[in-house]
Amino acid sequence: MALTTRRRALTTLGAALAGPVALPATQALAGEHGHRPRPLWRAHAHNDYEHPRPLLDALDHRFGSVEADVFLVGDQLLVAHDPEDLDPSRTLESLYLDPLAARVRAHRGSVYRGHRGPFQLLVDLKTEGSSTYRALDRRLRRYRHLFTTCAHGRVLPGPVTAVVSGDRAARAPMEAQRVRRAFYDGRLADLGGPAPASFAPLISDNWTLHFTWRGVGAFPGDERRKLRDIVRTAHARGQRVRFWATPDQRRPARDALWGELVAADVDHLNTDDLAGLESFLNAHRRV
Repeated sequence: MALTTRRRALTTLGAALAGPVALPATQALAGEHGHRPRPLWRAHAHNDYEHPRPLLDALDHRFGSVEADVFLVGDQLLVAHDPEDLDPSRTLESLYLDPLAARVRAHRGSVYRGHRGPFQLLVDLKTEGSSTYRALDRRLRRYRHLFTTCAHGRVLPGPVTAVVSGDRAARAPMEAQRVRRAFYDGRLADLGGPAPASFAPLISDNWTLHFTWRGVGAFPGDERRKLRDIVRTAHARGQRVRFWATPDQRRPARDALWGELVAADVDHLNTDDLAGLESFLNAHRRV
């Protein structure tokens, strides 16, 4: 749900992100004896922009992936959950691209200092996919050293990997490009299809459309086998797996389902509860 009241308090986010204050997670990464805890690469911040400090709160909780919904309004990409929440000051650049670029510069080439893993920016297109993707592509070109690139089928890793989700009409212009600074978020229907991991490195889908179990009682054996077959097939092709619409209330059912996802080696766990997922993954130590 939109947190409109909290959003309006962020009237000058660009100023708040300027200079060293744009990097508050730097201090949070320092653990005991000066060691930095490892990033939680499989932690995905669903609707990340709804938090009081978009991106920065997720970084403070060591998340490896964040999600931003974008609307093309004129020539601007505005970040919001619903059209009524659109705010001209909340652009993709101000909330994500500029602070990520500043952080990578400060950390000498990585989002998390000392950890060069693949931080993921999932961009969910809420307006017509083809035109919205083209606007996104123009912006990503301005940050060419920040993003993983696919050039003529060869993937050149960068500090941040942009993955495009949402409106499926983005697929055609993406497939037509010889050089891309973003990748496609496939669905289970794409699993085993012709699109290689260099185009669709991520397979995401709605949990409730494919599984009946919601974390209460025993996980049915046939559904556990189905989940593990999905992960096995994706990993054999070099693809990662994510499910949305999983339980996200602080109840035993959520932890039970998260436990099965971790046991099946699902790559991204979806949540709005940053502290809750951080605690869960710390306890399980398979992050």
